[in-house]
Amino acid sequence: MVYRIIAYISKEISSLHQAAYLLAIFAFLSQILALIRDRLLAHNFGAGIELDMYYAAFRIPDVIFVTVASLVSISVMIPMLVQRLEIDKDKARDLINSVFSFFFLLIVLVSFAVFMLMPFLIGFFFQGFSLSEQQETIFLARLLLLTPILLGLSNLLASITQSFKQFFVYALSPVVYNVGIITGIVFLAPHWGVTGVVLGVVLGALLHGLIQVPLVIMRGLLPKFSFPINLALVKNIVTVSLPRTLTLGVHQLSMLVLISMASLMVSGSIAIFNFSFNLQSIPLSIIGVSYSLAAFPVLSQMFVRGQMKEFGQRIATAARHVIFWSIPIAVLFIVLRAQIVRTVLGSGEFGWVETRLTAATLALFAVSVVFQGLVLLFVKGYYSTGNTWKPFIINGISGLSIIVFSFALVQIFERVDLFRFFIEDLLRVQGVEGTVILMLPLGYSLGFILNGIILLYFFSRDFTPLFYSIRESFFHVFSSSVIMGFVTYLALGVLAPVFNLNTFWGIFLQGLLSGLLGILVGFILLYLFKSKELKEILDAVKKRFWRSRVLRDEVI
Repeated sequence: MVYRIIAYISKEISSLHQAAYLLAIFAFLSQILALIRDRLLAHNFGAGIELDMYYAAFRIPDVIFVTVASLVSISVMIPMLVQRLEIDKDKARDLINSVFSFFFLLIVLVSFAVFMLMPFLIGFFFQGFSLSEQQETIFLARLLLLTPILLGLSNLLASITQSFKQFFVYALSPVVYNVGIITGIVFLAPHWGVTGVVLGVVLGALLHGLIQVPLVIMRGLLPKFSFPINLALVKNIVTVSLPRTLTLGVHQLSMLVLISMASLMVSGSIAIFNFSFNLQSIPLSIIGVSYSLAAFPVLSQMFVRGQMKEFGQRIATAARHVIFWSIPIAVLFIVLRAQIVRTVLGSGEFGWVETRLTAATLALFAVSVVFQGLVLLFVKGYYSTGNTWKPFIINGISGLSIIVFSFALVQIFERVDLFRFFIEDLLRVQGVEGTVILMLPLGYSLGFILNGIILLYFFSRDFTPLFYSIRESFFHVFSSSVIMGFVTYLALGVLAPVFNLNTFWGIFLQGLLSGLLGILVGFILLYLFKSKELKEILDAVKKRFWRSRVLRDEVI
């Protein structure tokens, strides 16, 4: 029995759809746990200053994670490991040990320096907090400095397992991460408040890496300290990683600025922004991340072998499926936003006012979900070829545009009554205090839409004419989704008198049945359109990939 379990979790998966669905299944499980996590946070703390401090404390450690830990990111390490594993395993081992030694020393030094500078950084970025609130945020942020170290090491281990197309354990990592956080909320928060939640985050980060250790040991590639460090290899890694690090740094900086702006708004604005951001990240994690991760190792191999036609086909297939899943889900999120937020978060200290504002914020985030998924895919495509500078330039423009759009929209919202009334009426938040927070997700979405359009243009020019490959799929899915959303909206009105909307089950069943009816109509329309994606999905499910010993590669 143990042998069969080990054989299953260490099995290689080469098929794009099968690997993507495995990742998607575990991403879905992880997101279910994330929803439980957020519901517990909302129930215990509400949308108030405690969660504002908790979410603000993440921002500085997150910047360290993406600017230092990204030096051993999966995107950069996998192509280099794949090349060395095909030549000589010892060369791969030398690469892993050198990167591990360099990274560990670097991130510990950087984390110590930031630990000392934390009072200045928190005071600069979160001026909307009182002095006592800043002191509490400093303490929480210092504890969270452990997470970039732990998650960075976990990333290094993940690059090894994914190089062998072993997606199972990697897919399980975010699940155990959320288990750690939930443990902190349930068992530690009653005694230590948000500090207990932060300790759960650290526990989750530790589990995120530990779960990958056995498979890495089985491959004989467990990282070890190696001195002197092979600086030539490290220089090569840093040279390739630098544009990606700068790219992620710009995006994290934009998020830091948005949270900083939210700290100047009414209490609870940061919590509402993060709750809605986490909800809109569910389809992104299940769809965009799964397809981009599943495609990445194979894209790297295709490029190394010069199989450019297959490379283009693989990207086009993944893009079509990202569109196929993302647009309907985004429409459902917009139409069912109040039902989703009330069902997931509406408990305890989280009241109806917070629900309305979070639902409106979620709708504005959902507008760009499909573009966020495509951006992930195109960036992974560029990284698989070793080209990291072009995504840096394009994503850098996007990150800066998010800041500019958000700042400008806040100014317009506060000064132009007609614009404010239009937004509040459109999203049904008239009379709710703190509606200016809506300008932050709107600016975020506009920045990502711009990013997606620019990346689509350049990727099509550099590799394959993607626009012509995806336009038919886009038309079928978009038109079906609009009708699906309209049917769902009508169903909400029909079912409103049937259920008691003041109860959890009433609003849950109203949203569920309305959504299912809309999905059924969308499915019928796609079937009538003879959707290629629908056929490919049904074919992939029929293969029952989890029982296969050897899986063929799919290029459609």
